[in-house]
Amino acid sequence: MDRAVIVEENFREKVTTGNLPKGKPPAGPLSKEQAVGLFRAQCLSRALDLTSRVMQKEGKGFYTIGSSGHEGMAAVAEALRPTDPAFLHYRDAGFQIARGAQVPGQNMAWDMLLSFACSSEDPTSGGRHKVLGSKALNIPPQTSTIASHLPKAVGAAYAIGAARRHAPEHREYPEDAIVMCSFGDASANHSTAQGAFNTAGWTSYQSVPLPLLFVCEDNGIGISTKTPKGWIADGFRARPGIKYFHADGLDMFDTYRVAQEAADYVRNRRKPAFLHLRTVRLYGHAGADVATSYLSRAEVEQDEANDPLLHSARLLQEAGALSGDEALSIYEETRARVNRVAAEAATRPHLKTARDVMASIIPPKRDCAPTNGPSDEDRAKAFGADLKAHDTPQPMSRILNWALTDLMLDHGEIVMMGEDVGRKGGVYGVTQKLINRFGSDRMIDTLLDEQSILGLAIGMAQNGFIPMPEIQFLAYLHNAEDQLRGEAATLPFFSRGQFTNPMVVRIAGLGYQKGFGGHFHNDNSVAVLRDIPGLILACPSNGADGARMLRECVRLAREEQRLVVFLEPIALYPMRDLHAAGDGGWMTTYPARDERIGFGEVGVAGEGDDLAIVSFANGYYLSLQAQARLEAEGVKARVIDTRWLSPLPEEGLVDAVAGAKRILVVDETRRTGGGSGALVTLFTERCNVPGSRLAAEDSFIATGPAYGATMPSADSIYEAAKSAVEGKA
Repeated sequence: MDRAVIVEENFREKVTTGNLPKGKPPAGPLSKEQAVGLFRAQCLSRALDLTSRVMQKEGKGFYTIGSSGHEGMAAVAEALRPTDPAFLHYRDAGFQIARGAQVPGQNMAWDMLLSFACSSEDPTSGGRHKVLGSKALNIPPQTSTIASHLPKAVGAAYAIGAARRHAPEHREYPEDAIVMCSFGDASANHSTAQGAFNTAGWTSYQSVPLPLLFVCEDNGIGISTKTPKGWIADGFRARPGIKYFHADGLDMFDTYRVAQEAADYVRNRRKPAFLHLRTVRLYGHAGADVATSYLSRAEVEQDEANDPLLHSARLLQEAGALSGDEALSIYEETRARVNRVAAEAATRPHLKTARDVMASIIPPKRDCAPTNGPSDEDRAKAFGADLKAHDTPQPMSRILNWALTDLMLDHGEIVMMGEDVGRKGGVYGVTQKLINRFGSDRMIDTLLDEQSILGLAIGMAQNGFIPMPEIQFLAYLHNAEDQLRGEAATLPFFSRGQFTNPMVVRIAGLGYQKGFGGHFHNDNSVAVLRDIPGLILACPSNGADGARMLRECVRLAREEQRLVVFLEPIALYPMRDLHAAGDGGWMTTYPARDERIGFGEVGVAGEGDDLAIVSFANGYYLSLQAQARLEAEGVKARVIDTRWLSPLPEEGLVDAVAGAKRILVVDETRRTGGGSGALVTLFTERCNVPGSRLAAEDSFIATGPAYGATMPSADSIYEAAKSAVEGKA
């Protein structure tokens, strides 16, 4: 028989006969009225689980991972405030329902059943996924919480303290709020979770405010992999910087008491705590999962005998709050009501078109206060002697440093974070002096963990800051890329734009560094960034463009709430010359503060019609060298800098190549997964002009003299251009 049916029959029979599980008597500050309210939330959570399975069988529902066995989380919600942001495990329907009772005007059964049905009327995701989440309840939606939400929870907790010191314009959380983040015992083993625990402890150990409550829902099962007995307790009981609490999640009185103690500790001490909550998992992992295929029947029946609803019924009787008949009546009424509501929810409309689905990939714009900028005196104080050099040609690294300075003067909510961004001033000096100009609160030297860097940024963005995290090298992104793909980019998509995390991620990358680092420091792979819906990927080729584009990127984040990655070509940071040693052809002066390069605006050098060479970054620099050689031979070429790699500025590019007899795409990123494939496709579809491409090989980059062997060079671009003009390409 279906285990869900067995659990329900057991509940009815045992409550009717009074054959309830033994346990401690009710004790603690939970009142009778609160306890009855929590039991109602637990019954609703259970009813939703059972109804979701029926809906799936009927083809009317699309999600069956339930919360049965984890209903004790309702008591955790009761111990917190509805203004405390909560990043939830997917088994926390009880928490969301209980919080819904704390906020007027909520209809949890209706809202959650619309989500089960994937109706476009679902107030959280709009039918894009079954999610726990609610703007009114301060619960950002999660689609899957295998630890990926923990780093941003750490960031959100840090942001509460940071906002006390420097309040951003769009602050979301109260000053005395705490962040709650829940997860399962199996997820606690994930490297992402371990990084978040370490970051929280590392931060707290240094007495930096971090009001964060971790809640581990320990049911002892990672589907077919058991959690060793004592593993969680022994691993977290003495963790530096994080105070350990333990509660019996089957006992709402005990859970409420301990959760309240833990929350008070976090709220008053502004330090993180770890609440270890005993739970059980009833049924299988999801509707299609048969627990007895990997657990013995005795183990399954032991958990079923510890059904938290049975424990709640006993505790309510012993507290004099509800009789057995009254408890059973609440359960049956809730089951009947959910069935009625589900029948109606299943009739509500669904998303139908690609346009419908994609409507929330790009978040809504928001109103921002006008920026008047700093006074001349404040600006002179910040720049010091550098101010006199603004009219003198400089390499890209220094121009970017000045642009960052002006942006941080303009916008007090900009915060930078990363390895060595503060005291050292960055590996290449791009952020030098900024810590002296703005202090360690806004120039955060982080520990060495890219997931935590990006998580810090995501969490701070959700509290109104404009984070500018730095990833030291492009290759270092790959161990943390899911923080952008699975968390930052999906948040507006799965919340209908109600939750956003705008930021500008600065990454030093691409190839052509001479004799340094090989594939770890020369990385020309951008496929993972170009593949993320909604992400803007910008890549300047020179200092003046870099400053103007960086200003636009900050505007996109601040006003349009966009997720932006600003990819800075390392090899061009110090570049001074273009054609000959000492010509200074690649240095620029600092552009006026009101100058920006708009999103989608491309650059064009030359007006030749014989050939249009389309490239970016190092490729643009090298193509200009090839252009000079071509023109010396009578070939008139123009060179186009795409500047924006994702989404491609299609209209600007088509206009830029108009009138050219041939097109050559030069791509320093890899042939497979790089940008050239999309560019060639664009020109093939939109331009009736012969085209060809020169791209980097599908290879890692070598250290030493062969550093550039796998990528286009000025010579290979010149040869490819000659072949294209002669019709041999």
